[in-house]
Amino acid sequence: MIKVLFVCLGNICRSPLAEAILIEKVKKMGLAHKIAVDSVGTANYHVGENPDPRTIEIAEKYGIPVNHRGQQFKKYHQNEFDYLLAMDASNYQNMVKEMGEDPEKLMMMRDFDPDGKGKDVPDPWYGGMNGFEEVYQILDRSADELLNFLKEKHNL
Repeated sequence: MIKVLFVCLGNICRSPLAEAILIEKVKKMGLAHKIAVDSVGTANYHVGENPDPRTIEIAEKYGIPVNHRGQQFKKYHQNEFDYLLAMDASNYQNMVKEMGEDPEKLMMMRDFDPDGKGKDVPDPWYGGMNGFEEVYQILDRSADELLNFLKEKHNL
């Protein structure tokens, strides 16, 4: 089983949306028995909470169910997951601090974005639905490329 973990700050906007998008794509490709997906936040602000209602709304717009409760990133996650994908440079650095190292499995989500390699996924929390739409589009195309990478690397 290939295990992918998405990480943002509070685990109520970007990372649960990325999780939901990738889960849906994995199911449609018939790879749910090969790829597991989860998400966490580097902060503990929203542990146990549902995602932001705007996250759920944008996912529903595209027919994607969101089934998640907020969790916090911990050092042990690096041993449980094969790929750790940070939504932005700040969370990337927070993860490195928590783990005490910068492992090869830690990447930026937009490393897989053909339209914005290496950039941050912007945090839509302070804005309106336009920001959530922008984030959805970024995550959707990045998830496609991430899946292509996983299929090629693991001969799926």
